[in-house]
Amino acid sequence: MATDSGYKYKRTNTNGSAQRPLDVAIVGGGLVGSLLALHLGKKGHEVNLYEYREDIRTAELVIGRSINLALSARGRRALADVGLEEALLGHGIPMAGRMLHDLNGKRKVVPYDANTKQCIYSVGRKHLNEVLLNAAEKYPNIHLHFNHKLVSANLDEGQFAMVDPVTKETKSAQADLIVGCDGAYSAVRKEIVKRPRYDFSQTYIEHGYLELCIPPTATGEFAMPHNYLHIWPRGKFMMIALPNQDRTWTVTLFMPFTNFHSITDADALLDFFRQYFPDAIDLIGRERLIKDFFKIKPQPLVMIKCRPYHVGTKALIVGDAAHAMVPFYGQGMNAGFEDCSVLTELFGKYGSDLERILPEFSERRWEDAHAICDLAMYNYIEMRDLVTKRSYLLRKKLDELLFWMMPNTWVPLYNSVSFSHMRYSKCIANRAWQDQILTRVLYGVSFAAVATIATLGYRHVTVSALERLSTSVLSTLKLLKPSY
Repeated sequence: MATDSGYKYKRTNTNGSAQRPLDVAIVGGGLVGSLLALHLGKKGHEVNLYEYREDIRTAELVIGRSINLALSARGRRALADVGLEEALLGHGIPMAGRMLHDLNGKRKVVPYDANTKQCIYSVGRKHLNEVLLNAAEKYPNIHLHFNHKLVSANLDEGQFAMVDPVTKETKSAQADLIVGCDGAYSAVRKEIVKRPRYDFSQTYIEHGYLELCIPPTATGEFAMPHNYLHIWPRGKFMMIALPNQDRTWTVTLFMPFTNFHSITDADALLDFFRQYFPDAIDLIGRERLIKDFFKIKPQPLVMIKCRPYHVGTKALIVGDAAHAMVPFYGQGMNAGFEDCSVLTELFGKYGSDLERILPEFSERRWEDAHAICDLAMYNYIEMRDLVTKRSYLLRKKLDELLFWMMPNTWVPLYNSVSFSHMRYSKCIANRAWQDQILTRVLYGVSFAAVATIATLGYRHVTVSALERLSTSVLSTLKLLKPSY
């Protein structure tokens, strides 16, 4: 198991299936790349991990996305497989639900799981990456290479070339398997999409994001209750805040670029916050709000779908390189970590037989990856708008009741995504089945009610009254069945 001691791991082999140690080149030393290095290194493969940036553990400024990460069941299992789950949970901050802020500053708690009290964990991206790299460095068969940027690759032969962005020195290498873990703008995927009949789509949404910060109070404490994901839902846009270990909050404003571009000076910014986020001004601080808002430009949000994830027997993409998604379900990292679990399972099943491992990985993952990409897009609508509506709260209460009555049969959508290992595509199918059941029940109840009224009170009930009753029932059905 991975520890923080100076112990050097011994090289191990996959037990059971016949195998030979592979030379694996992982492109991208972020979260998924460093975790996959651990998974494959633990199985005895020779792993070279290439990262185009400098070592994040020694860098003064980390360039890249810094949206806080929500660790849930899928990610936890992948970490547990390399002995790091408990260390990360000890660092993370549990969040039991959403805390909604209305325009008057009033707060309302909507728990994630009112029955079994499960929670997700707010973890720092940099800290998690450092923990993974430190653990990987302890394996004698895992080699870390920073300032190595992929510039070309022959994926059929497993050949590739790297350049040092600083010295411009170029190096060539070869591997049995090249794995692209290099994010939404993957250089490995760029080589794959050149191939004929390759399915690929890239979608930018009209909304961007910008990060702000809520500092600790004067006494060094959290400025808000810290065991919740805080949300300021405002219909067309929203703001969220996740707690950090230093008692600050990472605040992220999501809204259309047109809104961002309309705020051109400090007065316009303060007017905007007074109108939509009045309680946040004092939490952030007037001067800090102005400074942080205009310090950087709002960043885009992109969704990537593609298939298959492999090329022959020499190349594979995982994580955001294969299925980048908008961050609204908190599943981007968890889905990438689950890729590691699935791939490791296939290595355990087939040894080193890449002719069987890679096609099966593509076939097992693409539908689930597309499903969670769609769910993440839907959840933005839920977080910024639906959470304040009666329909959402009614359906959530009904789901909680049925889950309490039938915990093995009726699993709410959020629970199945965040607190189980149910395939993402199955989560959607399960929700569709639940919608169908509720629709049939409510139609049956409404028909019985109308029939009873018509039978018992036909002399006193008008046609218009029956029409109003039917309309009311149909409206309820629409409220209980969101679209995604």
